[in-house]
Amino acid sequence: MPRIFLLLLLCGAALRAAPAPVYVVLWFDTEDYIEPASDDAVLRLARDLDALGARATFKVVGEMARTLEARGRQDVVRALSLHDIGYHSNFHSIPPAPAAYLRELGYLEGAAEFERRESPGLADLRRLFGVTPSCYGQPGSSWGPQSNLALRRMGVPVYLDEGSQVGVDEQPFWYGGLLYVFNMGRFLIRPHLDDDARLEGTLRQFDQAAAELGRRGGGVISTYYHPNEFVTTEFWDVNFAKGANPERSQWRRPRRRTPEDSERTYRILRRYVEHAQKTPGVRFVTARDLLQLYDSPIAPPVDRRRAAEHLAARQTFLVTERGALSAADLLLVLLGLEPQFVDGPTARRQSTYRSNAVPRPVWDRAKADTVAFIRRHHRLPAAVWVGSENLSLADFAATLAGEDPSASSVPVRRGNLELEKYFSTDPAGSFNWLIHPEGFQAPELLELGRLQGWTLKPARLR
Repeated sequence: MPRIFLLLLLCGAALRAAPAPVYVVLWFDTEDYIEPASDDAVLRLARDLDALGARATFKVVGEMARTLEARGRQDVVRALSLHDIGYHSNFHSIPPAPAAYLRELGYLEGAAEFERRESPGLADLRRLFGVTPSCYGQPGSSWGPQSNLALRRMGVPVYLDEGSQVGVDEQPFWYGGLLYVFNMGRFLIRPHLDDDARLEGTLRQFDQAAAELGRRGGGVISTYYHPNEFVTTEFWDVNFAKGANPERSQWRRPRRRTPEDSERTYRILRRYVEHAQKTPGVRFVTARDLLQLYDSPIAPPVDRRRAAEHLAARQTFLVTERGALSAADLLLVLLGLEPQFVDGPTARRQSTYRSNAVPRPVWDRAKADTVAFIRRHHRLPAAVWVGSENLSLADFAATLAGEDPSASSVPVRRGNLELEKYFSTDPAGSFNWLIHPEGFQAPELLELGRLQGWTLKPARLR
């Protein structure tokens, strides 16, 4: 009996000493359908990583998939099929890019347009690879929040890319019903392919990031490339710079690397992968794996009083011992609705209600009407009608959280949309991309993004 007890103690000590898991998601935007040498780069990368035992996520452009098929590159398709397949838009840089066609559309209309334009490419990937892509990421910085709703309808559960439009603590988060790996800050690590001498510094950066995540209980390091970077010195889509739209016959191929130059790039990536694999507690995962590693988007249970106290003070997510709840999750708790995902409002409204309090019968009808709206539309209203006037969603949430159910009237409280601090306020810099028309800005998309911030919350490792 003492020997068994000692064994249990030793096992417990070993578990406590084990490093927290750090996951590297390595992804490739597989997009160059102009230069045939890029096909060979995709094949080389897929095979090299397979030999190293590191599965990656290859986000494939629809036109790239069709081009591989037309060129008879079944060898590339087979090699990619050993990895995870993601989606990277239908045509990538051929105008109009997603942010351009989404900018003047609302949330619902934009989602429908995104689905119309992008679902054919997704269907081609399903047909060619035999799977529904695990994730999507926008071309360049051409992001739009309407894609979240469309991607859910299309069966794509993860948003894997990089950008500055939205982010939470440089780690994965739930937003718009999708698991986002986005805006990863210092946990985005990308060895420079053009300089061997800089690799050692990047490996030290990796070690520091892995150590920090280990101390925090685990997390994700994001690393990305484009296969064409390994064989060309410029990007293929320079043909479409500043919104240009030349005919296919006028497209020119990008400048090529020398064979020696190309070999160096593969060597640098291989050394990075091998270094990461030797780091205790680190392993490579795909976008598809992340869904199993992170908690569900459905809110965990929370005490109603705790939800009310939080939402009365500020409208943003709440992190609990059991997981995180978005501002929308908390609002559903206070309305007595079952846990579920709902979208945020589609517009911003200012309160028109002029009194300082709402009579109880009127307030109860307003709450019932809000519940009916959410059940019918599966999203939050922009405002809540209080007779012939209304309260903005933020003011309604704050008022609901602070109400005394036994009182004959409900004092009106003003909302504090703290959730908006996680979004960019730079409509030009956030969409800065060579392919967008010169001077392109999209403040409308950032505004829609903030409205959907009611769904924002950190993701937690299981």
